[in-house]
Amino acid sequence: MRSALSSSDPVQFISSKNIELFVTLGLVVLIFAGFWKMFEKAGKPGWAGIVPIYNLYVLVKISGNTGWWFILFFIPVINFFSTLKISIDIAGKFNKGVLFGIGLTLFSFIFYPLLGFGDYQYDDATTPDKNMI
Repeated sequence: MRSALSSSDPVQFISSKNIELFVTLGLVVLIFAGFWKMFEKAGKPGWAGIVPIYNLYVLVKISGNTGWWFILFFIPVINFFSTLKISIDIAGKFNKGVLFGIGLTLFSFIFYPLLGFGDYQYDDATTPDKNMI
């Protein structure tokens, strides 16, 4: 009896890992598709949204911040706050509020596709609030 139970455990383990893998890959594809469309709306090449590291630099430029904000992504703890500020600035560029920017930070798999595939328009004329630094 013991051997029958132990032989079915690896099958369940493998199938649950496959489901987890497909869900993760699906979320990654969804985020990259949202990045691609959002980058195109901002006048940047869509492929820049799927290139690691470079997409962060372009994201900083889309948000209207200077290039040195890119370096803050690589400093532990500070990177969360810089991501939050840049997300809020991006939300402002698409005429959305602070809560939408917080959503971009915490639920990027939902909010970036919303920006990319929604009816939101990029407005480069808006400037980020310099008092938030």
